[in-house]
Amino acid sequence: MEAVNTIEIIGYAASVMVAISLMMKDIIWLRCLNFTGCSLFVIYGASIEAWPVAGMNAFVACINIYHLVKLYRNRHRSDLVSQ
Repeated sequence: MEAVNTIEIIGYAASVMVAISLMMKDIIWLRCLNFTGCSLFVIYGASIEAWPVAGMNAFVACINIYHLVKLYRNRHRSDLVSQ
């Protein structure tokens, strides 16, 4: 019974993280928080064997990583140009 409660807590935490991420004005914070929420949803989905939930959130987590890397590279390039 305790494992079910832990899994439910992970699911609720994932929902809260995704909801909070959508309130962010800063795109980097949005992507980071959304990535965290998606990662928790992957754990949650895999734990309850809800493979569409786990798969879709794994895909969205990858999209967040892609955009975070792209943002980091663009910011790094602009720092080099301004020097």
